[in-house]
Amino acid sequence: MPTAASSIAWDDFRLIKAIAEARSLPAAAELIGLNHSTVFRRLGQIEEGLGTRLFERHRSGYVPTPAGEEMAVLAERLETDIAGFTRRLAGREILPAGELRVTTNDSLLVELLTPLFAAFMTQCPDIKLDVLLGNQALNLSKRDADVAIRATDNPPENLVGRRVAQIGWALYGRATDFPEGAPSDQSELTQQRWISLGDQFSNFKVVQYRQKHIPADQTVYKLNTVLGLAEAVEAGIGIGFLPCFIADKRPALVRLAPPQTGYAADLWLLTHPDLRHSPRVRLFLDFMAQELARLRPLMEGSPIGRENTEAPSPAEA
Repeated sequence: MPTAASSIAWDDFRLIKAIAEARSLPAAAELIGLNHSTVFRRLGQIEEGLGTRLFERHRSGYVPTPAGEEMAVLAERLETDIAGFTRRLAGREILPAGELRVTTNDSLLVELLTPLFAAFMTQCPDIKLDVLLGNQALNLSKRDADVAIRATDNPPENLVGRRVAQIGWALYGRATDFPEGAPSDQSELTQQRWISLGDQFSNFKVVQYRQKHIPADQTVYKLNTVLGLAEAVEAGIGIGFLPCFIADKRPALVRLAPPQTGYAADLWLLTHPDLRHSPRVRLFLDFMAQELARLRPLMEGSPIGRENTEAPSPAEA
């Protein structure tokens, strides 16, 4: 005859894990999409069924007992196993159809990827894209996303993929402020008003250059997104380093210095090893690699990319 303990459901494990992570019932309820009273009631039912207390209620929040901690650890392991099982099933799918979750950042999406996504969906109408924006890498091991398109010099070791290009960065100003182009004496540029990514992006070489060579009071405008940099330069706020694939498409901007290899970032197409043989993942990766390869001159800021600033449509390939 089954006991109360033997009838614990997966949702019970999820609830205990959420409380252990959040340390409060309202926050745990938000994590799993329930209301506070439901979480309170279910926690009481689980503890009663197990005949043991899973959390101690302190002023600082809900602290798991040894039994609660063990249950939360088991829930994490179950979640990992379930995610692995679904990944392996997805990797054995027969037809390239269904939903594909792609994570990238806003600047890549707006300035580069959207036309390519549209072309892919025209070619593969049975595949639907769910695009997730963010500068932080999602957990592909847990199927937060199937494919990541990232600018990084250090892709996660647990993922597989291919480097399709380098994203070049160069110094730009507003063309009307520099009618003769870049000044012959480059030292004049250090006296200009500057715009830049914020200091939280100090892993970027262009930010390191600004921090080292430009007086702090001359950096008049900082952003926490690459997407707004070109608009700031175009508005005349100051000069600054911009990705070439964004700036070279804007006639109102002029290069003040050529791209430097040390400022470039690698552009990667990444997926989990269990998904790389999935037809829809493979189809998407192959398509994007081919299309991004055509745009490599623009992304890398080569003279070809500077002369042909319009990204060609797939039909022109």
